[in-house]
Amino acid sequence: MIWPWKRKSKKRMARIVIDGAINGDTRKLFLKAAKQVEEREFPALLLRIDSPGGTVGDSQEIHAALLRLKEKGCHVVASFGNISASGGVYVGVAAEKIVANAGTITGSIGVILRGNNLSKLLEKIGIKFETVKSGLFKDILSPDRALSNEERDLLQSLIDSSYKQFVSAVADGRKLSEEKVKSFADGRVFTGAQAKELGLVDEIGDENDARLLAAKLADLDEKLQPITLGKPKKKLIGLLPGGKFLSNILDQIEMEFSNHGHILWLFRP
Repeated sequence: MIWPWKRKSKKRMARIVIDGAINGDTRKLFLKAAKQVEEREFPALLLRIDSPGGTVGDSQEIHAALLRLKEKGCHVVASFGNISASGGVYVGVAAEKIVANAGTITGSIGVILRGNNLSKLLEKIGIKFETVKSGLFKDILSPDRALSNEERDLLQSLIDSSYKQFVSAVADGRKLSEEKVKSFADGRVFTGAQAKELGLVDEIGDENDARLLAAKLADLDEKLQPITLGKPKKKLIGLLPGGKFLSNILDQIEMEFSNHGHILWLFRP
């Protein structure tokens, strides 16, 4: 007996959506869906990205999973939606081809790390931290004091290493020289049309155009609609009037506070 979730799909196309900031939940959903793509032997994957980016490690694991799918013969085409920036670009460049809308916000290739210096506020309200640590840098980015010059140099070295990894991945994925990538990888954003001129995307079009391109690459019937995998569970707040907007705001707040002190590939408008 062949279980329904194990049946082969050699003449079908899979679709996975990355919507919102890339984090641990995004990674778990994607990897589970990618495993289904591999097990069911889908010949093509339509990857829809609408994300400002997010955490570095999660973006790298998604990127690596896409490369594995390509190695196994799956044709991956990325479709950039309203925004596919920073970590969204990192994920996207693992695809065989990238299609973006002319007005898609993309780019923002770079790294950011933010901490909060609340020392003045804490002083005003009479709060003082007492710290016992095993090493000079153990409480780096502590909110009760400013960074020292040595700490700033250390963090900059982390940023530089992460940036080098980002540039290398874009250069490899888009078949550009690292010098070419560095010429525009300074955090600036582009429209999809500008990104095409730079070589960041292959074609200007919508998700349907990306679907047709994936079908062509995999020699599939272009009339077939893809099977969406890895759908996230709907949040209760999203069912309320204006819930989608409020949910996005809450996600941004969570990203801001939960990633204090984390190195991010994230576009911050």
